Amino acid sequence: MSTVSLVLLGGSIFLNFLLFSQAKKYYIELNETRLDPLGFSYYPTQLQSVTATDRFRVVFFGDSRAASWTAPQLQRYEFINRGIASQTSVQTVQRFSAHVQSLKPQVVVIQVGVNDLKTIALFPDRRDAIVTTCQDNIKRLVEASRNLGAVVIITTIFPAGKVPIQRRPFWSDDIGQAIQAVNAYIATLANERVIVLDTFPMLADSQGIMMQQYSVDELHLNHQGYAKLNQKLVPLLDSIPKSIQD
Repeated sequence: MSTVSLVLLGGSIFLNFLLFSQAKKYYIELNETRLDPLGFSYYPTQLQSVTATDRFRVVFFGDSRAASWTAPQLQRYEFINRGIASQTSVQTVQRFSAHVQSLKPQVVVIQVGVNDLKTIALFPDRRDAIVTTCQDNIKRLVEASRNLGAVVIITTIFPAGKVPIQRRPFWSDDIGQAIQAVNAYIATLANERVIVLDTFPMLADSQGIMMQQYSVDELHLNHQGYAKLNQKLVPLLDSIPKSIQD
């Protein structure tokens, strides 16, 4: 067998291994969801005792991007995380009361939506319905947070990074366009008690791609990425008027 043939064979084996690994990951995620569709097992679902504190309680809520958010080290705030990896917006809506309501937060920081929109590559004919449903669920999360008396900091959906070769069969350029459409909708939700934190100017390059220094992979931020977000988050928290905090 020639050297070229060996190289092609080796490349084919390697590519098939990557594709198999990606497919296995999705299969595991699917079956985990079937066992616990809303992720109730991740956090207590009964009424949780809330420790009396003078600190300002902030809850991060959403998908893996919320779950991985490293809270800033500030003594005047109490940060609680209620993110769950791989969740779509409808899953977060359905578990909101179980995982957030009893915490009685003063602020809810929401990051969700990319797990809805990445399915557009698999269901291109349902693109518009997926976008609309994502927008509706984000609005429901905002309203549910406000009904608790909390101020909402709703982040735009983080930009996606460079898509690796093993992910490309499950990806589409329409995903990036859908992210922009949902982010434009999120911007319309801003009011006195809803603050929109636009993540694109901080994380994306001139092409709208997540900058490599902030990424773990095509979807997730590293510690530097969250540190960058916290540079904006902390002043936003500090800017909330005392009358609203109470």
